[in-house]
Amino acid sequence: MELKPFICWVFISVIVFAQVSNGFYLPGSYMHTYSDKDPIYAKVNSLTSIETELPFSYYSLPYCPPLGGIKKSAENLGELLMGDQIDNSPYRFRMNFNETIYLCTTLPLNEHEVKLLKQRTRDLYQVNMILDNLPVMRYTTQNGVKIQWTGFPVGYTPSDGGAADYIINHLKFTVLVHEYEGSGVEIIGTGEEGPGVITEADKKKASGYEIVGFQVVPCSIKFDPEVMTKLHMYDNVSAISCPNELDKYQVIKEQERVSFTYEVEFVKSDIRWPSRWDAYLKMEGSRVHWFSILNSLMVIFFLAGIVFVIFLRTVRRDLTRYEELDKEAQAQMNEELSGWKLVVGDVFREPDCSKLLCVMVGDGVQILGMAAVTIVFAALGFMSPASRGMLLTGMIILYLILGIVAGYVSVRLWRTIKGTPEGWRSISWSAACFFPGIAFIILTVLNFILWSSNSTGALPISLYFELFFLWFCISVPLTLIGGFMGTKAQPIEYPVRTNQIPREIPARKYPSWLLVLGAGTLPFGTLFIELFFILSSIWLGRFYYVFGFLLVVLLLLVIVCAEVSVVLTYMHLCVEDWRWWWKAFFASGSVALYVFLYSINYLVFDLQSLSGPVSATLYLGYSLLMAVAIMLSTGTIGFLMSFYFVHYLFSSVKID
Repeated sequence: MELKPFICWVFISVIVFAQVSNGFYLPGSYMHTYSDKDPIYAKVNSLTSIETELPFSYYSLPYCPPLGGIKKSAENLGELLMGDQIDNSPYRFRMNFNETIYLCTTLPLNEHEVKLLKQRTRDLYQVNMILDNLPVMRYTTQNGVKIQWTGFPVGYTPSDGGAADYIINHLKFTVLVHEYEGSGVEIIGTGEEGPGVITEADKKKASGYEIVGFQVVPCSIKFDPEVMTKLHMYDNVSAISCPNELDKYQVIKEQERVSFTYEVEFVKSDIRWPSRWDAYLKMEGSRVHWFSILNSLMVIFFLAGIVFVIFLRTVRRDLTRYEELDKEAQAQMNEELSGWKLVVGDVFREPDCSKLLCVMVGDGVQILGMAAVTIVFAALGFMSPASRGMLLTGMIILYLILGIVAGYVSVRLWRTIKGTPEGWRSISWSAACFFPGIAFIILTVLNFILWSSNSTGALPISLYFELFFLWFCISVPLTLIGGFMGTKAQPIEYPVRTNQIPREIPARKYPSWLLVLGAGTLPFGTLFIELFFILSSIWLGRFYYVFGFLLVVLLLLVIVCAEVSVVLTYMHLCVEDWRWWWKAFFASGSVALYVFLYSINYLVFDLQSLSGPVSATLYLGYSLLMAVAIMLSTGTIGFLMSFYFVHYLFSSVKID
């Protein structure tokens, strides 16, 4: 069967399908429509702060509990690992019904509650509220620039740094709604409510109003507790104006009774439901992203020029001269020549710690495959921020499944080096436990720190058992299966024989590891700008959704790592250094060192608000884990490309 007609048929089918389905939308959750006065309940997520990075439960502070008691929402693995704790709340709205509502009045605040409220206020903790899967957003103006934030502060501390702190106890919500017109848009959701499709048959049932925006203006207002305690939850009160004078704010101090109220206004909007996340995902600094890509391309072309010279001029010329000589002349030439041709009998000699190298390369392939597939799916829109925790959950599932690839690569490389599959079980077990073991140790230490702080970011014991189950009942068996497949695969045959006695390596003026460390600066140059945006999204609570740029940067990083490693390997062979295996791995893998140093730089200069040794330890722990993953994946790229290069290079050399 010829491929061309088949490809054309598939292409035409895709175009026809695109025309038939008027609109197709993947990111986000299943669309809800509401009729007038339908009740809508907001949910609350963990309290978060860019100063401490320690999330806490919303109800750890003396807020009003809902009438039916506190109920936790079902959470996926990614949400639990991220420290999210989504609970129900007493905030109830009625569609298209503007009202001002009383919630509750607290008991007199005790010393512990006052201390906690003051601490959360001064640590800039934010309340994260969710309505119809949309985070609440607020706008502030600083130096004439309009800035948007998700969430609203727990309290307010005057800029003069006075002793008094004030609690936010009145919220002015604006809910943007769009009337659903049934325009033939088909919607597939991947949100927390699960996937679903709105078809023609459902349009009548789905008619009503969609929630397309959720905004808040927080206020602090001192109420008369004697008057407020006579009211019941959800009683209507008269319209409230936010005061500007501090003496009218609700101060946080002992024996104070705090009354909580809110008002809601529904506003018609032209924003359609598929576009409602656009306000959260506005891409800032697109020119900087393009500059990053342009910078990477310049590095690639520079390295490609060097590789081109090596391959087409030096290597080809040497091989041509070498092959034109007869055997007697070759033997004489071997005595006179210096360079890579002299290490023919040693270039494939088994490296030191060959088992560790096989394990690290296998784990690197696993991490690289997980990252590549995740970024591709995210760039295609399958992992929207509306689906909380989906990105992390997807990464873990992919990592588990790709254990079979890690086992296969590790064992096949082991078999190639040793010439026998003996010991493959040990290699497979090591590949299954090496990186997860490092991650487990780092996360356990950080988890003890979070437990001691009573943070919701601490993993519960039950989740530990779930992770162990996934590790030992899915990842390890798949890695062993991959290892068994590696024993059955054809080993890679070396093109030249290895001498029994290793060749002496000439002394060098400078240690070779300096060159290896310096090589990591080139891959780092391709990704450091994008790294800034990623770190900002993780530690400053910003949404990161420019996965298209990230996919391009990943491709450029792979190319640069491959080129750097090939150039460095060739340079070592030219000075008769046949111990290229580990140097090829760390030539590109050393980028992880610069990533970790950049993370420290980001902590010192960009995360100046981060306070306390606990927060800094958490940051450095997660940064170390990221650096290890980057080292394994980038080192694997460099090693595999260098292995192919050396194999190709010496397969062209004629020997007796």
